[in-house]
Amino acid sequence: MSLEWVIKIISENWPMFLRGAGLTLLIALTGTIIGAVIGLFAGVIRTIPVPERGAKKAFLKLINVILSIYIEFFRGTPMIVQAMVIYYGSALAFGLDMNVFVAAIIVVSINTGAYMAEIVRGGIVSIDKGQFEAAHAIGMNHVQTMWNVVLPQVIRNILPATGNQFVINIKDTSVLNVISVTELYFVTKSISGNNFRYFESFFVACMIYFVMTFIVTRILLYLEKKLDGSDNYTMIGNDTHLEVNQK
Repeated sequence: MSLEWVIKIISENWPMFLRGAGLTLLIALTGTIIGAVIGLFAGVIRTIPVPERGAKKAFLKLINVILSIYIEFFRGTPMIVQAMVIYYGSALAFGLDMNVFVAAIIVVSINTGAYMAEIVRGGIVSIDKGQFEAAHAIGMNHVQTMWNVVLPQVIRNILPATGNQFVINIKDTSVLNVISVTELYFVTKSISGNNFRYFESFFVACMIYFVMTFIVTRILLYLEKKLDGSDNYTMIGNDTHLEVNQK
């Protein structure tokens, strides 16, 4: 590897690298947020208690079958294939001239939603059943129990997994080059095709990916610590100061 070429590539192409990295972050962040919302709704719906009989039972079973198919399909197929099917398949089957950026957001969102649905469902199942029973005992229905008792805990518990999914999406946006999304990998491929210095060009891209994921990971760790609060706090009662360990 030539250090001179690395410096030359950066100095001559930094605006392209910057645009590619910016688009990568935008797609990953937007897709993660939308996917988290999809997963939240899907996870909550899949944990609704099914009655023993009646139309509600049939309806919930149908919804659960649809959600199960969605989750299994998008977790069981590569994102690169999903991108090809959604972008080119929609044009061939329905004549849709979809914008590549919109297609990229849709692909990342529905793929993330499938994974987040299982993460949310696992988070809800992990909550102690006694909390559900206590909420129902004071007159809360399922929606009120979820909104006021369960989801605040679930969102905190799944924050690390959501952050991991965001980091994964930053890297996985590279597969979107198959539909000509000008993210970081696509830009790097163009730069290396112009200068024929493939190793140096992709080394620069590698470092940019690393810096992005490293910074995002550190920000997420900081947010987790903020949500956790201090390890120790002072409890004042009856004029006595007690040091209580949250652990």
